[in-house]
Amino acid sequence: MAEVKVGYLLPTRDQAVRGDDDPALMIAQARHADALGFDSVWAGDSPLTRPRVDPLLLLSAVAVTAPRLTLGTAVLLPALRHPILLAHQLASLDRIAGGRLIVGMGGGFPNASTEAQFDTIGVPFRTRVSRLEESIEAMRRLWGGQGASFTGRHFDFRDVSLVPTPSRPSGPPIWLAGSGEPALRRVARLADGWLPYPPAVADYARERATIEQEGSRPVTHALYATLSLDDDPAQARETLRRSIERYYNARLEAVEKIQAMFAGRPSDAAEWLNSYIRAGARHVVIRLAADDHHAALETVAARVLPLLHLNGHP
Repeated sequence: MAEVKVGYLLPTRDQAVRGDDDPALMIAQARHADALGFDSVWAGDSPLTRPRVDPLLLLSAVAVTAPRLTLGTAVLLPALRHPILLAHQLASLDRIAGGRLIVGMGGGFPNASTEAQFDTIGVPFRTRVSRLEESIEAMRRLWGGQGASFTGRHFDFRDVSLVPTPSRPSGPPIWLAGSGEPALRRVARLADGWLPYPPAVADYARERATIEQEGSRPVTHALYATLSLDDDPAQARETLRRSIERYYNARLEAVEKIQAMFAGRPSDAAEWLNSYIRAGARHVVIRLAADDHHAALETVAARVLPLLHLNGHP
């Protein structure tokens, strides 16, 4: 069975809502994750709806200061960018990182604030999924060699060559978010990995099986999970509420119906994550709901990671 990797989402949004915009703190937190033995660090993307430091620029700095870690976006919104420019940025970052980049992508969650972000940037929200799909195809052509051309509904270019090329001929692996039949078919057809956050492990197992049945290419099955840790479960729940409602400007009860979240003791969090690992998750990306991210990361390393079934089975 494949070894399980564990990543950490850098709290760029948490930092922003606290009124601090110094990227150096995030770079230091990435180094802390590296020292504690995490396999990867990730950064989210939302320039206007949930503002934060740009993920690609942040990860380029992390690539230099933490040369062991895999780097990922969780998740990038390619529909907000032209695929030639995005392919150039990602190829450059992948070369800076020595091939350690994973590009997590999504279409953008359908709500009013996300739609407003697309409208402000000048991209019709209703086209976000078709733009995502075209962008993936266009970028892989651009990464594949000299003189790439593409014709689609949204993008049309001829004989384009990028410098530098990515570390791998096919470019960095692309992982897609999403649940539901259309999203799962998209993962099976286009993606190298799947990065969902279903709140029920049974749904995770069922959807993973669907991807395997539908797909003809190997797919890494990952998980995006939020943890709030405290030996007092009631306090953990309160911290989760405060963090999530500040992050999304929405009630916790609404968000947790959609996203995988746990609040409670570290040992119980490990067993909760192990249930997803038993269901097939092979790269777990942890977002922490915490007031002190430095200390919370140490708690995960000391009291959660040792209990995880990182060889893929008990």
